[in-house]
Amino acid sequence: PRVCVVGSGPAGFYTAQHILKHHGGALVDIYEKLPVPFGLVRFGVAPDHPEVKNVVNTFTQTARSERCAYYGNVTVGRDVTVPELQQAYHAVVLSYGAEDNRVLGIPGENLPGVYTARAFVGWYNGLPENRDLKPDLSCETALILGHGNVALDIARILLSPLQLLRKTDITDSSLAALACSKVKRVWLVGRRGPLQVAFTIKELREMINLPGARPVLDPADFTGLESAVKDAPRPRKRLTELMIKTALGKPVEMQAAAAGAAAPREWGLKFQRSPQEVLPSADGRRARGIRMALTRLEGSGDSAKAIPTGAVEELECGLVLSSIGYRSLPLDPAVPFDSQRGVIPNSSGRVQGVPGLYCSGWVKRGPTGVIITTMNDSFDTAQSVLEDLQGGVLDTSPSREGFGLVESILHSRGVRPVSFSDWEKIDAAEVARGKAAGKPREKIVDPAEMLQIIGH
Repeated sequence: PRVCVVGSGPAGFYTAQHILKHHGGALVDIYEKLPVPFGLVRFGVAPDHPEVKNVVNTFTQTARSERCAYYGNVTVGRDVTVPELQQAYHAVVLSYGAEDNRVLGIPGENLPGVYTARAFVGWYNGLPENRDLKPDLSCETALILGHGNVALDIARILLSPLQLLRKTDITDSSLAALACSKVKRVWLVGRRGPLQVAFTIKELREMINLPGARPVLDPADFTGLESAVKDAPRPRKRLTELMIKTALGKPVEMQAAAAGAAAPREWGLKFQRSPQEVLPSADGRRARGIRMALTRLEGSGDSAKAIPTGAVEELECGLVLSSIGYRSLPLDPAVPFDSQRGVIPNSSGRVQGVPGLYCSGWVKRGPTGVIITTMNDSFDTAQSVLEDLQGGVLDTSPSREGFGLVESILHSRGVRPVSFSDWEKIDAAEVARGKAAGKPREKIVDPAEMLQIIGH
């Protein structure tokens, strides 16, 4: 059986890995719109978290399997359609992730000085489409809307000492911009309370321990929470206890609290505030602050809802980053899509009403969870494919040409795919450039330059 996977991030690679491992004869082709593989492992994971990127080693082993092939620089839905892939393969798995972001839907969100977390992270991680972002870092106060790990990543990158960032694979141009940054205060704002934050204790601890930056948490925000969290699941309980400890300034986890007191930089968490409007500067040319509605919580735990109280508050800030979530987009008219939820309607990864079509990762379940969540989810989809192959739901009697057919389609449209060995040449060039600068790699951010390196 020939299986094709669209998208080479964790969802795509884990799906391919599981099928190859549990079916001795299956052939899997992975398509990717960029010349370079690995999706959010390359473009989403923070540069100062190299250990999280180690999954790339596993993905590389999968790609080098003689039953697997990688075709980069191919945009499915434009260069080749999903129905064309269905003619070439017995099964098609869509694992193309969430390439858009949720919008705030408030006045002023398009002012200069306002950026989405997705674009900002893409900028410092070398995502080609964000390479020309040029964020304005000339203000002292930045405000991040959102209480997830991505929000903490951005705060950490904005406040990290340069000598820490210089040793990472952060892009050269963003390092230069951060070297000139005037930002010394970062507020992370959420609509709900401390018991609803979405970040993990590991990320919070890292932020609390960031050299040269001190946490500013208001003890009043945590009144009565110790008892409220007594029976909560252990991760939530430990996370809340760490916030309380930090708010009360017990320097248990705060290295050199004395040194921290004189820290030139600071960050803090603000709760129960919902953005209403980004306020323009006097000349109307850029953001100068944000007006927020104060909220009260109805219900408890993860299902608590934030209801505006009628009171508002204004906060001065010249940089606003909205970190309220990623969003998947429809890929091809032939594929059903639930635009309310931003997912492909499916059952265990089987796309509703389209036999032989599957999905995994964020486009299957929504943009939540970490790499391990995506791994389990992708194995679940791969299992559905294997069951359908074994149960005869997928008819493998007609032989399918796989890439043979797709190649002629791409050729007729003037598209030249990039192979995995091509990627390894780009990889080697990046690592060599990084070595010269004392970094693990220097990412190439221009696809044209990538293609030049491999002689395309």
